[in-house]
Amino acid sequence: MTQGADSSPGRRTVLGAAVMGTAALGVGGFTAGAAEADERQVSHDGHGSSYKDLPSPTIIGHRGASGYRPEHTLGSYQLALDLGAHVIEQDLVPTKDGHLVCRHENDITGTTDVAAHPEFASRKTTKSVDGVSLTGWFTEDFTLAELKTLRAKERIPATRQENTLYDGRWTIPTFEEVLRWAEKEGRRRGRPVWLHVETKHPTYFRGIGLGLEEPLARLLRRYGRDRHNSPVFLQSFEPSSIQRLAKLVSSPRVVLLSGAGSRPWDFVVAGDPRTVADLVKPEGLQWIASYAQGIGPTLDLIIPKDASGKLGTPTTLVADAHAEGLILHPYTMRNENAFLPADFRRGTDPNAYGDAFGAFKVYFETGIDGVFTDNADTGLLAAADFNG
Repeated sequence: MTQGADSSPGRRTVLGAAVMGTAALGVGGFTAGAAEADERQVSHDGHGSSYKDLPSPTIIGHRGASGYRPEHTLGSYQLALDLGAHVIEQDLVPTKDGHLVCRHENDITGTTDVAAHPEFASRKTTKSVDGVSLTGWFTEDFTLAELKTLRAKERIPATRQENTLYDGRWTIPTFEEVLRWAEKEGRRRGRPVWLHVETKHPTYFRGIGLGLEEPLARLLRRYGRDRHNSPVFLQSFEPSSIQRLAKLVSSPRVVLLSGAGSRPWDFVVAGDPRTVADLVKPEGLQWIASYAQGIGPTLDLIIPKDASGKLGTPTTLVADAHAEGLILHPYTMRNENAFLPADFRRGTDPNAYGDAFGAFKVYFETGIDGVFTDNADTGLLAAADFNG
């Protein structure tokens, strides 16, 4: 997707008011003893319910409210929740000392101020992650204490210039901090806070002795989110990570699916010749349904685009997945022209908002069960219109 060179000063927002989400700032004050007491007090949260009871279509706050705040920060998660998102997403990567932290990638060059820290200049390096050469700073080369000296910043400032106002406000959260925040907010609201948790590059991390699934399972068990009716989805682009998690916990699981011609990295490493195109066939979906409850396909697998970038004819993926009992949580809807299908762009500024409502409607009409979006308020209004 094209990010665009400049941010439009007049970019429209669907927010009715600025929601600062200051409640999230108190999360770091929890002690281990308090966390254990909280766990006992909220053992009812999320049990006796099911992902099948979530509103349809389910609106998932992609990396929080990343259309309005720097992604994967407590501020972004809080705002997504305050806007009404049904589920909040986290991506997990490890630190050098084995803690799970919330970043979209282990390369933190573009999402933190690490480059401004001379004490970490020597940590800059080049690595191959899932076959891609990257130069920057990586979470696995920092202890948690070191990472906590960094501050988060907006990943795509040229597109979302307004979000840069919040650069430096939040640190990188640990997943345990997010679990504590979710339980605290669940008690305050009288309902569970649903999470959508992704293991990032699990084969790569297991290869360097930092497996993700075991520490994730331990945290899920500690906070009572390890059951089939727990308020959490576990997701990964690598099917073997979901299979591994299925042996550790009973939480609902989702296999993420990228472009049709791509291969999951664990398939590449194992020599499995199947592509995503194979996995979205009925036999591939049947295989996924043997260990997962859903799929998270790219929106292009639901409705392909033509050469001009306009939406074409929907595929049979929704019907085929539903036939296997799988739910669909495709990704990602965003408001900006640069990220919308060509038929829903408005004007020539790639950073201006297009007709996101129109695009949501077309995707909802395919029968998807939910969608990831950077703009939860837009998604909720679109869902209300659709269910109207």
